[in-house]
Amino acid sequence: MKITLKDGSVKEYSEAKRIIDVAFDISEGLARACCAAKVNGEVKDLRTELNEDCELQLLTASDEEGLRVLRHTTSHVLAQAVKNLYPEAKLAIGPAIDEGFYYDFDVPSFTREDLDKIEAEMKKIIKAGAELKYFELPRKEAIALMEERNEPYKVELIQDLPEDATISFYEQGDGFVDLCAGPHIMKISKSSIKAFKLISSSGAYWRGDEHNAMLTRVYGTAFGSKDELNAYLEELADRKNRDHNKLGREMDLFTTVDVIGQGLPLFMPKGTKIIQKMQRWIEDLEDYEWGYVRTRTPYMAKSTLYKISDHWYHYKDGMFVMNDIPLSDEEAKRQGARIVNGIEDLASLEQDEDANSYALRPMTCPFQYFVYKARQKSYRDLPYRMGETSTLFRNEDSGEMHGLTRVRQFTISEGHLVCTPEQVDEEFKNCVRLAKHCLTTLGLEEDVTYRMSKWDPENPDKYLGTAEDWDRVEGAMREILDEIGLEYTEEAGEAAFYGPKLDIQAKNVYGKEDTMITIQLDMFLSERYDMYYIDKDGEKKRPYIIHRTSMGCYERTLAWLIEKYAGKLPTWLCPEQVRILPISEKYFDYADEVFKELRKNGVDVTVDKRAEKIGFKIREARMDKLPYMLVVGQNEAEEHTVSVRSRFEGDEGVKPLQDFINQICEEIRTKEIRKENPELKNK
Repeated sequence: MKITLKDGSVKEYSEAKRIIDVAFDISEGLARACCAAKVNGEVKDLRTELNEDCELQLLTASDEEGLRVLRHTTSHVLAQAVKNLYPEAKLAIGPAIDEGFYYDFDVPSFTREDLDKIEAEMKKIIKAGAELKYFELPRKEAIALMEERNEPYKVELIQDLPEDATISFYEQGDGFVDLCAGPHIMKISKSSIKAFKLISSSGAYWRGDEHNAMLTRVYGTAFGSKDELNAYLEELADRKNRDHNKLGREMDLFTTVDVIGQGLPLFMPKGTKIIQKMQRWIEDLEDYEWGYVRTRTPYMAKSTLYKISDHWYHYKDGMFVMNDIPLSDEEAKRQGARIVNGIEDLASLEQDEDANSYALRPMTCPFQYFVYKARQKSYRDLPYRMGETSTLFRNEDSGEMHGLTRVRQFTISEGHLVCTPEQVDEEFKNCVRLAKHCLTTLGLEEDVTYRMSKWDPENPDKYLGTAEDWDRVEGAMREILDEIGLEYTEEAGEAAFYGPKLDIQAKNVYGKEDTMITIQLDMFLSERYDMYYIDKDGEKKRPYIIHRTSMGCYERTLAWLIEKYAGKLPTWLCPEQVRILPISEKYFDYADEVFKELRKNGVDVTVDKRAEKIGFKIREARMDKLPYMLVVGQNEAEEHTVSVRSRFEGDEGVKPLQDFINQICEEIRTKEIRKENPELKNK
């Protein structure tokens, strides 16, 4: 048997060998550091026996796959510790995840003090140094074992496996046994689990279903060294300080109120000012530089509007419906079948029992289609680019909502471009260019990835059109993206039901990915809504439609900006760009004069006239993350100057007032993202 190692060297054996034995044969130190191994590219337990030629790569905690194995084992130590301290707790699942691990328990929620106690118990288990033993049982015996141990969640997991499945377990310590496919490290000891930490505890539904039991989830992490753990904990603290849900409230940008409802944030004056600046920028950008016309459409509509497009049947569960009369599945299918030829069956739809049901809009496209249809268009009118600052409503699950990133009412920079087939390529490219321009202006262009979201051929009933239609449309989008030279991934099952999308993705401070901007090809709904244009030959033709956002959702973008800049937004976006700090009340008149000059030039400015010392006012302005402070006293009043302090350079010295006005107005006009001096940051 020949075993080819990562460096290309070959070990030969005349009999089968466990991976761990091969590791010891190479190096005792390496063997003790190993967490798992890759055999022909597949991660395996070190207990695995090799009996034929293969390629072998030994994995330590320095390797991503090895670290996941270490973390998985640490989650089992967590489970054992919880069972030791809380014998009545029921075990659910405990996988490794990107930054650590978690384990779900059916047990009352844990406090931070509880987690500290569990950590101490984990250290005792690790100090005891138990081997992990792997064993298998037939399905029937596996169920009996878990029933005997009163672990109903494990029983349910086993029952979901095939009748002839062989079930694997790991045993550790004083008879602790957990259902698990592995792999795991060989031994629980201080030399193998060197650095771990329990991070937090929260609620989680069993199997992610809100109809199931609410469990207690404990999050933790583990690393190969204490230095790595400490660096991660420092990073985690920085993330918490950047968390928009915490920082946005501290900065008095938004709040939430229980009696108003979850996912319905209230924007305070400062937050409203930021949203207003972004909205005015986007609307002017689209209208004056990219050729859009602006629309304003209702926030609600009759069910009939949504039925024409099939939104009613695909998205109704996520809509806020009023005067709703539930439809059976058979009735929904019957109504959907009547819409295949545009809206020629509209009269019959109006006779449905739920025809007078209204719903708050989850999207704007059907409304804008009727703006297009209001007057006949010719090919000379296309492309017809409609933009709208659209407030939308979606009935998100309560467990999904967080701060401003996932809410039930939100506003987006929505647009729909109606164009001829010949115009699709260039218009789609322009939508990408516009989106990239917005990202660049906001300083976010380096923080995104691009994903082509495709249909799922395994579930064709979820989509309009045929497989041939989707292959054609997706092929067209792929060609456009390749021509642009965009680096992107492809993901099946993420398309809208009426077309593939280019989704521009970004992660929040905790690593959760969200879609920030979407550009979508739609070659189906123009027929549904009987949209057409008169072509050069005088014939009616169906247009193609591009759905897109230029900047995306205002709420989500604001959350992203808060976290990106830790609250220190670019000057042009700041709700308070300058604060004037008179040294004493003798200089209030000059402070007011400076205020008026700045306001006249469109600068958001305030005057701090409190009876506080100037040092206190400066420190407080720094805490408020203001771009500029202007200190004024006798010299400044006499010479018509201002003493400038900024968060970028600290003390910038005394400047003529007009020079400062010119400077800040240019910074605002160009939307410059001024960097902080690193030396100042380190002081």
